[in-house]
Amino acid sequence: MTIPDLNRRTVVAGAGALAAAATLTACSTYGKDDSPDPAKTEPAQPGTTGTTGTGGLAKTADIPVGGGKIVGSTVVTQPTAGQFVGLDSTCTHAGCKVNEIAGGTINCPCHGSKFNLDGSVATGPATRPLKSKSVRVEGDSIVEG
Repeated sequence: MTIPDLNRRTVVAGAGALAAAATLTACSTYGKDDSPDPAKTEPAQPGTTGTTGTGGLAKTADIPVGGGKIVGSTVVTQPTAGQFVGLDSTCTHAGCKVNEIAGGTINCPCHGSKFNLDGSVATGPATRPLKSKSVRVEGDSIVEG
């Protein structure tokens, strides 16, 4: 059996291929289950609508002025008192789901993009705002539509 000669070019090319394969494996969504974890799903409250069973997203009292809440695939914010905004929770940079609203921004865990409470980009790498979703207030609830 002959052992091939290893030169610097072969080693660097091999290391690059290995790094690319590792990156693709880490970023792969193959087999990913996006269904909600039943243990983490809030039970329906009497008289509410939405992801809890009939169309409502949250109670108005649950959305602080200058903050918001992520409900399933929707981000509901209240930039100013009485103004509720609905946004898609999918980051426009690489399709990750935003996971936090803190310090006046909606934050994506994947690459650090931050969005203002109206969905506009506060900090990249995202260059496009979050997509709007229609929401309205019905009584003390925020509903889609």
